[in-house]
Amino acid sequence: MTPATPSHGAADDGTIAEIISAHAHLEGPLLPMLHALQEVFGMIPTAAHAPICKALSITSAELKGVISFYHDFREKPAGKHVLKICRAEACQSMGGVGFAEALLAKLGLDWHGTTPDGKLTVEPVYCLGLCACAPAAMVDDRLIGRADEARVEAALAGAMA
Repeated sequence: MTPATPSHGAADDGTIAEIISAHAHLEGPLLPMLHALQEVFGMIPTAAHAPICKALSITSAELKGVISFYHDFREKPAGKHVLKICRAEACQSMGGVGFAEALLAKLGLDWHGTTPDGKLTVEPVYCLGLCACAPAAMVDDRLIGRADEARVEAALAGAMA
């Protein structure tokens, strides 16, 4: 499903209410609600915070804590393509810190930054499961082991073509 860019109008409030209602009966409904909201909107809309808190009898601080704890949840839309760079220990020990810093500098972005044209967002992740092939990165759904600037740039060029 292609994420919509919400305007937080009445239709979006209705969609938010539908998503909350569809998941409220589940045991432990918060994560499924958040995943569904992100699937539809490409992020967790601020307009959904109060209705979620009311439906689940949780505080806004509890909700914010969950959203900020899980790195895949977004509070603003990502670019058309997402570059994830592993920040876990195995990747750090294999030069991942310098690789990430160089790539961010070359792209002119900080972590969670999106290019002005909206084509690329860069996000940190804390393990892609490629520890034996560190450092690791991922462009959209394509994993890159033994990542370096050239391999990531080639993957980005292919994805953005």
